[in-house]
Amino acid sequence: MHFAVICRDKRGQLQTRLDNRAAHLGYIEQTGIVALAGPLIEDGQMCGSLVILDCADRAAAEAWVAGDPYGLAGLFESVTVTEWKRVVG
Repeated sequence: MHFAVICRDKRGQLQTRLDNRAAHLGYIEQTGIVALAGPLIEDGQMCGSLVILDCADRAAAEAWVAGDPYGLAGLFESVTVTEWKRVVG
């Protein structure tokens, strides 16, 4: 199953994002369930994340979110996890 994880950063937390970027990218590599990922951009600045997970079920997706170093660092204002169906690409 695929899940879209949409995260919005707290305002003024770009440095938190930058400080935890290497750990976040390492987590993506280590866990092996990220199909696609990248930052959301507004006014030329990173302001959130879109992550597409390929995992067994919602519980696995939520467990991934709970272990993400960005979330553990308190970066996010909000996080949504929604089942996603690939149609194109």
